[in-house]
Amino acid sequence: MSDDAHKITTPLEVLGVMASQNVMLTPTLRHIEMYTMKGLLSALWHEPTTDLFSAGVVTCGGAMGGLLGPGEGLYHELGQILSARGVPTLRVSYRRPNDMDACCVDVAAAVQLLVGSGVERVVIMGHSFGGAVAVRVAVALPDIVVGVVTFSTQSAGCEIAGGLNGRPLLLFHGDKDEILPVEASEVVKAIAGHGDLHIMSSDGHLLTHSQQAMLNILLPWLSDVLGLHSV
Repeated sequence: MSDDAHKITTPLEVLGVMASQNVMLTPTLRHIEMYTMKGLLSALWHEPTTDLFSAGVVTCGGAMGGLLGPGEGLYHELGQILSARGVPTLRVSYRRPNDMDACCVDVAAAVQLLVGSGVERVVIMGHSFGGAVAVRVAVALPDIVVGVVTFSTQSAGCEIAGGLNGRPLLLFHGDKDEILPVEASEVVKAIAGHGDLHIMSSDGHLLTHSQQAMLNILLPWLSDVLGLHSV
């Protein structure tokens, strides 16, 4: 068997990036665009403003894509908070939203970008369809992804959640979700065999009213899971 047969293909190699560009939107926020034959992958990278922790976060949206996440821009707010404390956050905009395989490659490539910057431990967060993406990429990358957070997740695509093998799983779901019932998150938790599920009272699929409540839970959880001292 040839050496090529044993070669490991990385997510960025799978993407087949033909060209890329990036620009600093603010002193701490970088916009990245990667052009591929199967679409444009773009990301917002919140860069640390203090000494870098060897830990980072990747976030992804739902079946329609997007960069803000749930909770009235929770991903942006979280990125600002974490970057100020030395933790980079990469917010992914899919090449082909709602294409599970392609979206998983996109998020795995984002993890690879963080690893290339010196990060050793990553938490992946996903909203709705993105919850399944987060779970699947975490199962595929057990040596680097140390935890998963889902928001209003679907259960389809999470059939392999048992492959998290006990890694921390944090779930949020509104009890008034008009698209996916709370039972979807309960199913994912049951498949994983563990998890910390928070039901957000009187909130819907976008968790519009729960940003601060979720941050109050997320920040100490991230501190524990990523091994930080001051998040």
